[in-house]
Amino acid sequence: MLLLKDRLETRIEMTPGNPDLQRSKTMIANLITLFRLILAFVVISLFGYHIYLDILLVVLIGLILFLDAVDGYVARKLNQTSDFGALFDIIGDRIVECIFWVYFAVVGLIPFWIPVIVIARGFFTDGLRSAAFAQGKTAFGENTMMSSKWTRALTSSRISRSIYGIAKAVAFIYLGGVIAFKNSGIHPELIVGLELAGVILSGVTVAMCLIRGLPVLVDGWKYVKE
Repeated sequence: MLLLKDRLETRIEMTPGNPDLQRSKTMIANLITLFRLILAFVVISLFGYHIYLDILLVVLIGLILFLDAVDGYVARKLNQTSDFGALFDIIGDRIVECIFWVYFAVVGLIPFWIPVIVIARGFFTDGLRSAAFAQGKTAFGENTMMSSKWTRALTSSRISRSIYGIAKAVAFIYLGGVIAFKNSGIHPELIVGLELAGVILSGVTVAMCLIRGLPVLVDGWKYVKE
């Protein structure tokens, strides 16, 4: 989703104002993250009631993932970045990701080992990041915990984050689309093939998730030992 951030750079400009306005700006990015969390819960609670509602919910999944690109960009553009904001954004991303993986497993679209792996990987990497954060390091940015070029390239580079973000977006939107298609009752003979494609797509996305978590282990372990 970072590709979308570059496209937004010409659309949002900093606006000077009084201290109250500046304090309000500080909250904008965090409020966007909070809104994404709430919207994710709303989406999974409404699937299955009506085909047209299901289609709308698939669109909302896309909106949630689009806002993933917006919140961090807004914080940078308004010069309101902070260590807490960066950490809250990561936590928000992780919760949204887990919400959808668990939901799609519960409704039977993907094997349950997929959310288990993603959640376990998230606990592990976030634990290392928390240890680094306690020592003044952040996951991304100028003060990143990543200490080598290859670990930064795999974990925090725009290319890596964009590819993984796009993979998640495609997987979640596709799986949401499969739910809508199943509930429509049209061509039920296609369901098995569509579900198999969803499992393959999800497996590829999870593999990317694990690969991107490896550098955190390599560069983050020292913060646990210190």
